[in-house]
Formats: sequence, C-alpha cells, structure tokens
Amino acid sequence: MEQPTILTCAVTGNLTRPDQTPHLPITPAQISEACLEAADAGAAAVHIHVRNPETGAPSMDVELYGRVVESLRRHRPELIINLTTGPGGRFVPSVDEPRMAAAGTTLLPPEQRVAHIAALRPDICSLDLNTMNSGEQVVMNTPANVRRMAAVIRQHGVVPELECFDTGDLMLAQALLAEGTLQGPGLYTFVLGVRYALPFSPAALALARSLIAPQASWSAFAVGRHAFPAVAQAYLLGGNVRIGLEDTIYLDKGVLAQSNAELVHKARRIVEDLGGRLATCQQARASWGLRPSNTDL
Repeated sequence: MEQPTILTCAVTGNLTRPDQTPHLPITPAQISEACLEAADAGAAAVHIHVRNPETGAPSMDVELYGRVVESLRRHRPELIINLTTGPGGRFVPSVDEPRMAAAGTTLLPPEQRVAHIAALRPDICSLDLNTMNSGEQVVMNTPANVRRMAAVIRQHGVVPELECFDTGDLMLAQALLAEGTLQGPGLYTFVLGVRYALPFSPAALALARSLIAPQASWSAFAVGRHAFPAVAQAYLLGGNVRIGLEDTIYLDKGVLAQSNAELVHKARRIVEDLGGRLATCQQARASWGLRPSNTDL
C-alpha cells in the first residue's frame, strides 16, 4: 500500500507582510489558532515563525515561541511542531563600504538562532544550508555556523529539517552527514522558485531528489504562483508536500486565501485527486522517526 503523504503547513513565515494580506496570523494566539485549523484540515506538521504582536515584523523572541508551543502542546499534542531557525542569516552590504552592514542585516551568532530550540525542544526545526543571493541581499549560512547550530539542535534531541535551496546546499548536507555533524539518512525540504535558487520545474525537483540518499525522506514546496503545482509535482515524484501563507497568499489567481486551513484544504484535494492520501500526525511521526508525542516534555 502506498505510503501516505505528509503535509506541512507553514503558517506565517518571515517575508510575507501584513500589508499583503489581512489574513496573516501575527500574535501567538493567532498563530496557534492557524496551526490548529491547519491540523483540522489535514496538516500533520506545522512550520512556525513568530511575529512582533505590535508591528507584525518577524521576531525571534523565545517567549513568543514559548506561548505558541505551549498552546499547541496543550490542545493538539500529536501535532508535529517544526520551528524555524532561518532568521538571523541575512546580510545587506553598505553601498559605500561593502564590508559594513546596512539596514536590513539580521546576522546573529549561531547559538542565538537556536536559543528557542534549546529552550522548547520542538519535534523538528529547520536548518538552512543556503548561502545565496536573495533579491539584492545575501543570506549567509557558512559551514562553520551550520555546524554550531547543528550541535545545539542535536544536543537537545531535535530533528533538523535540512532546507536546501540549490545543489550546493545538498552537497553541503552530504559532507555534514559524512563527517557525523548530521545523522543520516536525513530529512530534507527542497525550496523551489526562489529568485536565484533552484527554479520550480520537474527537472529541478528530480535533480534535487537524485542528490540525496534513496532512503532519505523529503518534502518540496515552491513559492508564489508555483505553490500548488509544486504540491502535485512533489506528490507525483514520491515526496511530501508543504503549503501555507509563508509560501503563497493566493488560493487561486487573484483570490486571496482566507486562512492557512483553506490552503491546506486545496492541497489535500490535489493529493487525493491524484490518488493519494494524507498522513495522520501519528503516521508522520512514525515515518520521520519522531517520538510518539511531545506530551512528556
């Protein structure tokens, strides 16, 4: 029997702005509710960023993460919690002196980027392996800094989700696995359609899949107008899927999604129309080798 497909909902993200959609969850209560609604719609896992409740700007406040995690563990202990560690790696060079950071730079010491992971011990956390152009800015995740973050993640028993934006990221992942910094076979997410990274195409997705161990688990998603086509393509190639307001704010062309749950419902319909079925939280935990639930923490 075909393995069920794990759907992750990325409920708010780091780059989606409140002025782009009035439906973006901002406060810990809104983010928690969005996660629970996504779970009701079929998501087995939720990928979480937090926001400053006053401004809506991205935040790495451990207390805000704690409020979201506590709520989810209380109301839906079986739901897989995946916290981001991505913020803190962006560099914007000064125009006149490129060695100096300009406004928009978020660079943090690696240990600060995983402080909430050490404190809260989610099931999973993202670990970005990309150093790349991002628009007119640069995202920097050097191998040395990735190793420092991975050490904290491993120390606290959390499974890293290896977010890979290009083929070089996949080569770095192989090196980190070979040296023992990461434990194999690995849990990967391929990020497609970001400017100056892997494009969204069947060929690009097939290439990414060919560069990891056959027994490794993988998901894929694409941003913007490719978000739903990527759900179909990832499923057809045997991967897991992701959707959410981090990835797209539109349910259809020109139609804003009213909620993350609405996006999950559509992604679920795509998987089921293609002959698949979504995994329950318990099935996803078993597939990814996670503890049965987070109630014992």
